[in-house]
Amino acid sequence: MKKPFFTLLSLCLLFFVQFGTAQNKYEREYRIKKSQFPEKALELISTKLENAKRVRFYKETDSTKVSYEAKFKKDRLHYSVEFDEDGVLEDVEILIKSIDIPNDSYSLMTKYLEKKFKRYRIRRMQQQYPVGADPIETTLRNAFQNLMLPTIKYELIVSGKGDSGYEQFEILFNANGGFEKIRKSLPPNYDHVLY
Repeated sequence: MKKPFFTLLSLCLLFFVQFGTAQNKYEREYRIKKSQFPEKALELISTKLENAKRVRFYKETDSTKVSYEAKFKKDRLHYSVEFDEDGVLEDVEILIKSIDIPNDSYSLMTKYLEKKFKRYRIRRMQQQYPVGADPIETTLRNAFQNLMLPTIKYELIVSGKGDSGYEQFEILFNANGGFEKIRKSLPPNYDHVLY
């Protein structure tokens, strides 16, 4: 009688532990050489890198996948172009400020943050052009023209105070300011700092 109960209890605990950590983002970013970046991805963005400043390449290891990212500044905007392991475009992100978001959308986002956290601080905002129904060339063209489309997303990195203190989160909103998903994220990697 006790054995089935303990087996069931063990399975339930295992399920809840797995479910509770599934929404965490354990991402680390490492700078790499241009030669280590996927060739297919480099060919796709080579024309976009012309006249770009501060071009850097990164390899990101997440709890679920590996991806590559090219970061650069062009036309006074900071771009981040992300690819999967095979060099297929995933999304293009542009660093923005709150003034770049339509007022109605931004007010919905802040209402969500006020309900979710006792206190919060927005660390970073990005306008995201995900690859979806549009062809990759169209997604790239829209991103580099900085178009306001109904398919864009807003990604906010927020430091929020909850019951267990301050934690950092990555929150995704749609173009209208509607909440889509939230993931707890680790603080930036400072492995390169030597003491």
